[in-house]
Amino acid sequence: MADAEPGIFATMPRIREVAIGDPADLDVQLRGATTPFIVRGLIADWPMVQAGLHSARAARDYIQRHARDLPFAVSVAMPDSGGRLFYDAAHAMNFQMLRAKLPEIFARIDANEGAADAHAIYLASIDLHQFFTGLHEANPVALGDRTPLASIWMGTRTRIAAHNDVPENLACVAVGRRRFTVFPRDQFRNLYLGPVDNTPAGRAVSMVDFHDPDFAAHPRFREALEHAQVAELEAGDALYIPAMWWHHVEGLSDFNVLVNYWWRETPRWLGQPQDALNHAMLAIRDLPADEKQHWREMFDHYVFANGPDVVDHIPEAARGVLAPLTTDTAGRLRAFLLRALSR
Repeated sequence: MADAEPGIFATMPRIREVAIGDPADLDVQLRGATTPFIVRGLIADWPMVQAGLHSARAARDYIQRHARDLPFAVSVAMPDSGGRLFYDAAHAMNFQMLRAKLPEIFARIDANEGAADAHAIYLASIDLHQFFTGLHEANPVALGDRTPLASIWMGTRTRIAAHNDVPENLACVAVGRRRFTVFPRDQFRNLYLGPVDNTPAGRAVSMVDFHDPDFAAHPRFREALEHAQVAELEAGDALYIPAMWWHHVEGLSDFNVLVNYWWRETPRWLGQPQDALNHAMLAIRDLPADEKQHWREMFDHYVFANGPDVVDHIPEAARGVLAPLTTDTAGRLRAFLLRALSR
């Protein structure tokens, strides 16, 4: 993959940048943000960043010293993939999922570094606490009272199709360079999403090849591009991606490391909206049109509008899950659903 910006990226508007003076500034920016923003140099003083500025191998040595003696999940794609971890012609994955200890994986990256015919090697969403000792503590970000999931993403030059995530996301480039292309939530129709049950990493992805878009097959992608923003991040930079914003991610260096933090502002005991969407496909999507219209109105009544007329006629003590959910009522509703789905 060439480092120069190809095709569609060259003229895109850049994601805005903000200046952060101290951790309190970051907290204020995160609480008030509704669109992505970049903080240059947010993690520039991390030992991991400093090791990577010395060399990619120094970064790998630093990371490996903190690794637990566990097998890591790693994706390996053939050289002809161009680093794009995606579907093959038969709509299976064009990469293999393997498990190996980190020294073995890094030795493979060492051996292939700089080779034109190297396999793409990618370790995705590795839990920092489960797989490393002291790495998170030695390379911290002050996120206030948030309790995020901290993950590390490592690999060679890669292209990850546009997708979105339910949580808020602070993505920190620790080693190498990355390009992010982001789209607002409402652009999902224009990104031509693929299957929801056969995905590269658990979320539906755009079927558009951003390096060679086929506008005959995907004409609405031109509209998506009207709303796109792009950023190229160096080691030490961070990008905030709001919940559900679409993002296409590229590792531009021979070795790249990203640490990201996911969190939700909603209570942890609430369910996952994607689960509700999947169940609606099972239970509602293929019904006759008149029944689907009825259920659309029921969803609007109970979920989307959820006005006082839903419960005003029911004594407060008898409203059950129609009242605002608590840990207890959410647990009861989850147990009810599990029983229903297991029949």
